[in-house]
Amino acid sequence: MTPRIADTAKHLWYIYVTLTLACTLAYAWAGMSWFDAICHAFATIAIGGFSTYDASIGHFDSPMINAICVFFLLIAAANFSLHYAAVAGRNIKVYFRDPELKVFLFIQLALVVLCFAVLSSKQVYSNGDETLDHALFQAVSISTTAGFATDSFAAWPLFLPILLIFSSFIGGCAGSTGGGMKVVRVFLLYLQGIRELNRLVHPRAIYSIKLGRKALPDKVVEAVWGFFSAYALVFVIIMIALLGTGLDNITAFSATAACLNNLGPGLGDVAAHYGDIPDSAKWILTLAMVFGRLEIFTLLVLFTPTFWRG
Repeated sequence: MTPRIADTAKHLWYIYVTLTLACTLAYAWAGMSWFDAICHAFATIAIGGFSTYDASIGHFDSPMINAICVFFLLIAAANFSLHYAAVAGRNIKVYFRDPELKVFLFIQLALVVLCFAVLSSKQVYSNGDETLDHALFQAVSISTTAGFATDSFAAWPLFLPILLIFSSFIGGCAGSTGGGMKVVRVFLLYLQGIRELNRLVHPRAIYSIKLGRKALPDKVVEAVWGFFSAYALVFVIIMIALLGTGLDNITAFSATAACLNNLGPGLGDVAAHYGDIPDSAKWILTLAMVFGRLEIFTLLVLFTPTFWRG
């Protein structure tokens, strides 16, 4: 490891530990015991979603704890290189200049507004404050792939659970602790689609894909398409394998998405837990979690002959 890389890694470690300590103190201040605060802080900054209670964060029934969790989830789902740049340069403007973070926050805002609107129209909760609390928490928790819960989102109008599970495919920013395909990859796919539409209108024009002010080479876009194709292929294969174990369509789809995106909660037979599904399905989903956490290619490369010949 070069001195520069070692120094960067050390600073990132300091940032991670500092965020974990800050989250612990915030949880304790809001009413958690020290044990619960430490455990939930670990699970929040790591976007792991682990809880010491079956009811998850909902056990505490505290809007303040929910708000603290949302705040630190958003920080953990941002690119940690931005945190490093902000600390090293002592300048928070780096956050406002990052195009990926802007897209990520826009997605979060859109999901919260949509969830709040649907829940309000269906009168799922008794008042607006409670509706906003659940909409904000569940939207951020699911879309960042944390998987914390204040309520069973599977009991919401079906449109919302499906929407939130699809949002988990986007996940957090690159360089964050979140799962999913990462915001920057999905954003580049969107920009590629816009470029192809422009080419249909003006075939002779030359269009470049820019991330912020930086034009990206085509090989970067090709790599993103390769990752997306591999991700989709693995998803389809795992879902078909789960259907072969006897799971229904909704359960197979949501379980595959939840495990491949490192989300956790699903729908159907896995809405509450995974204890009732066949053992064969659990082994398949274990493999899905490994694929998701290692981002597909890291595991697929082990099955290529050139890797072993090298």
